[in-house]
Amino acid sequence: MLPDVAQLPHWLSQQLANSSRISGYDYQHLSSRTAAVLIPIVLHPDGATVLLTVRADHLSQHAGQISFPGGATEYGDQDAVATALRETAEEIGLDGDRVQVVACLGEYHTISGYCVTPVVGILQPGFSICPDPNEVSDVFELPLSVLLNRSLYEKRWVSRQGVRGTTHFLEVNQRVVWGATAGILLNFALDLMLDGIPKDMTIEAANG
Repeated sequence: MLPDVAQLPHWLSQQLANSSRISGYDYQHLSSRTAAVLIPIVLHPDGATVLLTVRADHLSQHAGQISFPGGATEYGDQDAVATALRETAEEIGLDGDRVQVVACLGEYHTISGYCVTPVVGILQPGFSICPDPNEVSDVFELPLSVLLNRSLYEKRWVSRQGVRGTTHFLEVNQRVVWGATAGILLNFALDLMLDGIPKDMTIEAANG
C-alpha cells in the first residue's frame, strides 16, 4: 500500500535507502552499452502517476512500445542521472530542473544490448513538455498504484529478434506495458518492499 501523495517523496527515499537495488533482464545476455531512463512520478493531489512515452513507429529498436523517457549514455554525461535528465529533455522537452531525483535503481539488461539504470524522480504538476515526434508518438500518465501492483502483471512467452523467452505484461486504461518497462516497474515494486506475485501464464500455456 502506497502512502498519500504528501508523504510519498519521503517514503520513497526511505524505502529505497534500505533496499537491495534489484537488477533484472529481458533476456539473459551480455549488455554492451550503458543507458539510463527516468521514472517520472507526478504528484497530483488526487494520486501519483507515472509519465510514460510511446516510442515512434519508425525507430529501429522497441518501436511503438511504451517506455520511460531516456536513452544511451553519451560522452560528457557525468552519471546515470545526467543521462536520464538529458535524454528526457531531448525526447519530451521536460526541464531537468523540475525533477527532484530520489534514487537510482538496479541495472536492467535489455534484449537490444543495453544496460539501463532507472532513475526515480519526482515532478510537481504544472510542468510543460514538448515531445520530439522523431523520438516519441505519445506522452501520457498511468496511476503509480497500479503500475506498482505486482499482482496485476502476467508473465507470458514472447518471441523477439528470433529469441523465445518470457516477459511481463500489464494492461491498464487500454494501454499495454510490457518488456523492459514492465520489468523495471516490477523490480521497483520489490525495491519498495511491496507485496504481490505476477500471474505466471507460461505454466498455463505449457499445460494447455
